[in-house]
Amino acid sequence: MPSNDVRTLLRTAVPSAAVGVLAVGISAVVGGGEAALGALVGTAVAIVFMGGGLVALQRTAKRLPQLFQAMGLLLYVLQLLLLFVFLAVFKGTELFDFKAFGFTLLAVTLVWIAAQARAYMKAKILYVDDSSAGADKSQKTGSSS
Repeated sequence: MPSNDVRTLLRTAVPSAAVGVLAVGISAVVGGGEAALGALVGTAVAIVFMGGGLVALQRTAKRLPQLFQAMGLLLYVLQLLLLFVFLAVFKGTELFDFKAFGFTLLAVTLVWIAAQARAYMKAKILYVDDSSAGADKSQKTGSSS
């Protein structure tokens, strides 16, 4: 991965993980071990889903830049659908506290999206290819008369 992509991934994953750690701590105090486990699973699911999506989006941008916007929209819809399926599958689980899991999943996902938007706004990405600057300047353009 290019350094800009790694920087974007770190700028999104670190705040999301921090919110996840905070949610695990709050869940442990409020709901005990099952709630802390639910918050931990929610954090892991959100970071894996959103991180995988970001990596897929960055690879698409490198290979097929004309599909970047469509791929981004499709990816966010797919991620939300997969999260809803994951919630539906584990709705009646006894392995962990479902409320802590759901609220943590929501919080980490929202922080991820906000951090990703901020990272893209702060990134200094060149959008103009100035390849003509190094070209031969003596070459004339236009009519010669």
